[in-house]
Amino acid sequence: MSVDGGEQEKYAMAEKSYIEQREGVYRVAGTRVSLDSIVYAFLEGHTAESIQQSFPLLTLEQVYGAITYYLAHQEDIATYLQEQAAAFETLKEALRRDNPHMAQRIGEIKHQRQTARP
Repeated sequence: MSVDGGEQEKYAMAEKSYIEQREGVYRVAGTRVSLDSIVYAFLEGHTAESIQQSFPLLTLEQVYGAITYYLAHQEDIATYLQEQAAAFETLKEALRRDNPHMAQRIGEIKHQRQTARP
């Protein structure tokens, strides 16, 4: 059974939008949860159910919607994630340069946490 153009348009209009882009950041629609968080967890092998447990604000439907969005736009999201990582590195370098004492303290805390783990 084929669906004519009018029917396809009706179905497309009924489709939910699970992801929105605000201020250059992809987020789960209506929340502050970044798509980055969902994608990284998914790429680490977490199930949608375990991701939802980590983000109780989200429904399982929203998590699946975010994963589906990522899968449908992998190239664009991969580029976006690379740009976000580069921007984060730039911010870290600026912190180190502009606040060397704070950067040193952060490094010490990280070292303490790493050596304290069994």
